[in-house]
Amino acid sequence: MRGKLSIEEVNRLDRGRFTSLFGSLFERSPWIAEHAWEERPFADLDAMHAAFVEVVEGAPEERRVALIRAHPDLAGKAALAGELTEESASEQASAGLDRLSPEEYERFHRLNAAYRERFDLPYVVCVRDHTKETIFAGAERRLSNTREEEIGAALYEIGRISRLRLEDLVEG
Repeated sequence: MRGKLSIEEVNRLDRGRFTSLFGSLFERSPWIAEHAWEERPFADLDAMHAAFVEVVEGAPEERRVALIRAHPDLAGKAALAGELTEESASEQASAGLDRLSPEEYERFHRLNAAYRERFDLPYVVCVRDHTKETIFAGAERRLSNTREEEIGAALYEIGRISRLRLEDLVEG
């Protein structure tokens, strides 16, 4: 794709092209873009993002939990094996998570394991808004959440991730 699309260009896309372009806004969950397409025409970038968020909010709980689970552990096995989506790899690199010391990798491993044990979910945070230090601090703080609070926190962060990804593709 050449530069960013205008909202007018977005509104002219057929469902297949729209889903192809925006299916990666939400980690391995193109169903969200497919459903958001039905809300066209979008007045602007805010309205477009709101349509995506409404699809998530309107989904059954098991689908929202599946969306959270589609996210990789930060600096986890998928990152080490090179199995992240292009977007996740770039985002993790932006926070320096691709350049951790052995001690930092171990700390992430412990935090990821604690999260999965406590919530049966990965720790999800919009890494583009953070440094590795604030990511560590946030993970430790969020471990005191209830599962319900953590699902809400993860979905909020996913909304933030998707917004930044959308801003990379569409003129604001």
